[in-house]
Amino acid sequence: MNLPRLRRPARARTRTRFLSRPRGRTTARLAVAALIAATAATLPAPAAQAAGSVVKVTGSQGAWQLTVDGSPYTVKGLTWGPAVADAGKYLPDVRSMGVNTIRTWGTDATTKPLLDGAADNGIKVIAGFWLQPGGGPGSGGCVDYLTDTGYKNSMLAEFPKWVETYRDHPGVLMWNVGNESVLGLQNCYSGAALEQQRDAYTTFVNEITKRIHAVDANHPVTSTDAWTGAWPYYRKNAPDLDLYAVNSYGAVCDIRRTWEDGGFDKPYIVTEGGPAGEWEVPDDANGVPDEPTDVAKAEGYAKAWQCVTGHSGVALGATLFHYGTEYDFGGVWFNLLPAGQKRLAYYAVKEAYGAGASGDNTPPVINGMTVDNASEVPAGRPFTVRASVTDPDGDALTHQVLFGGKYVDGGGQLTETRFTDKGNGTFEVTAPDRLGVWKVYLKSSDGKGNVGIETKSFKVVPPKVDGTNVAAGRPAEASSFQPDSVGCPCPAAYAVDGSFATRWASGWSDREWIQVDLGTKTSFRHVQLAWEAAYAKAYTVQTSDNGQDWTTVHTVTEGNGGIDDIVVAGEGRYVRVSASVRGTPWGYSLYEFGVYTA
Repeated sequence: MNLPRLRRPARARTRTRFLSRPRGRTTARLAVAALIAATAATLPAPAAQAAGSVVKVTGSQGAWQLTVDGSPYTVKGLTWGPAVADAGKYLPDVRSMGVNTIRTWGTDATTKPLLDGAADNGIKVIAGFWLQPGGGPGSGGCVDYLTDTGYKNSMLAEFPKWVETYRDHPGVLMWNVGNESVLGLQNCYSGAALEQQRDAYTTFVNEITKRIHAVDANHPVTSTDAWTGAWPYYRKNAPDLDLYAVNSYGAVCDIRRTWEDGGFDKPYIVTEGGPAGEWEVPDDANGVPDEPTDVAKAEGYAKAWQCVTGHSGVALGATLFHYGTEYDFGGVWFNLLPAGQKRLAYYAVKEAYGAGASGDNTPPVINGMTVDNASEVPAGRPFTVRASVTDPDGDALTHQVLFGGKYVDGGGQLTETRFTDKGNGTFEVTAPDRLGVWKVYLKSSDGKGNVGIETKSFKVVPPKVDGTNVAAGRPAEASSFQPDSVGCPCPAAYAVDGSFATRWASGWSDREWIQVDLGTKTSFRHVQLAWEAAYAKAYTVQTSDNGQDWTTVHTVTEGNGGIDDIVVAGEGRYVRVSASVRGTPWGYSLYEFGVYTA
């Protein structure tokens, strides 16, 4: 998985086994943008420096090894997340973990400081080249590899240029062409056309490989994809690759069997690996992926490395995912040091790579995290999070509680929220007022640079209203509705059907309205509006006896969406919400419009 990841839609996940099917990851690859930025002008020749290494794949079927200047070399690596400008800050720490290799996804004019920093710390770089549509499911940038000679000629000129620039740099280990594009092509093609494109893509990878070999005979060339199902295409169309590469997470231990069953005749490296990803885990009771605990993630890294080293003579090492510092949805799932704080997985990798963790001050451990009534948390109301939080070193702990709305709006950012620490691992927090399945994150820090993080989902539902909803199932109409947007048609009737799986959606203009006919003149005392993402910043609640003459009973000028619980005395046959200012660039959208009597 590469940061920032161009991803599939959040819920378009596949549940079949990793090695027999395409798959993708939900979101962490946030630092790679700097590494794969738009191509800059050609660099001048590098200044004089130590000579580059001679790196070879040697041996024969089942007895391969990677050598650097004639000495055996096992890739003990991490994927690299920080900005190039921070190489000097983080690479000494990377080295202290026993890491000898980092992997990038892009090589261009910005790369030299990273190569310099790596070489200064005795670390080598698997230098990547990005091809579209990279990044697996959800990625963009479709290319027709059968006919787009302009794109292909551009890459054929671009990649060898940077190989020539850096081929003698002591930080280079090998070149890696493309990332998950065999898989990603399914976003652009299907059926026979998809097969033709996959053949054309891997043929093009071979053409690039030959160009690189012609420029640099001293470093191997590989190509990464997301599944071993891509390897038959490489075997057929890219014989000049020196080795294969695959991104693997929870199913990394299955690679050996599929390599053996497939009768492959090249060694491989794992270019991304670690604990189970979002696409590999079962859903929880709220219908979203059940994220492994910090303890389970640490175990996942240790297990992954054991399986890589267990395939002796074929697996030449791994760059585990991910030495990143982003503190967001993907960063919590995969980063070894989100926000720069080290977690259990960091020390698991350090121990796996032989640097040991003895004597280290280690992170807090959070066990048994739960959310009270997690499937029915009323919007805007308090709820309780419970966990057992301990620190192996007896350090004093500080806590934070954060919310993530990935499964509500697709955003990966985490928002810190206020909470009350009730003691004994009990925290009271106030729910968001927007409906849907959220995640709550408990972050415990020890003041020594370590952190424990756990997360659970909770479903925000409308607060219960006493009385009878006299709008339920009644005739409704609106100024407009969307017939064919996402999840539509969305007529007015869907706002009074009692279901939060349907909604009314208006046209994209400020002045829109929706009204319900209660049948007879009716007194009410409460109106509840459950907004979808498209909400009204300014609106009025109005009543009418004839559907023509309207009386305003409530006015809102600073609405923020979510749930609006309005206590208001009103009377009329018709009740209308008349919106005048949108809170988003879209129109207005209501899951439910309830009118309640005593």
